[in-house]
Amino acid sequence: MTQLSSVVIALADPTRRQIFERLAEGPQSVGALALDMPISRPAVSQHLKVLKEAGLVSDRAEGTRRVYRIDPAGLGVVRQWLDRFWDRSLAAFQAEADKDEKHPDKKEETAK
Repeated sequence: MTQLSSVVIALADPTRRQIFERLAEGPQSVGALALDMPISRPAVSQHLKVLKEAGLVSDRAEGTRRVYRIDPAGLGVVRQWLDRFWDRSLAAFQAEADKDEKHPDKKEETAK
């Protein structure tokens, strides 16, 4: 499975998306993430494990707890994939704009 596939699968779950969005606000421990969620701490830990395996989050020990944060490298994979579509769209738009510049009279004929 590619990293992109892992990311898409990980974020397909609404609970994991909610956890991921909460981490966008800043690094948090499992306990802090679980406070406002309708699931247990162990369940939050399992969701974090999936997000970590997909490369979307990283963790660091701080005393007796682990603090999780978004891993920008995991988002880079998604961004590269989305940029391909954006690049194609921009190229198609540029091609149409170039056509209009080369043949301005065709544009006027179409409007009539």
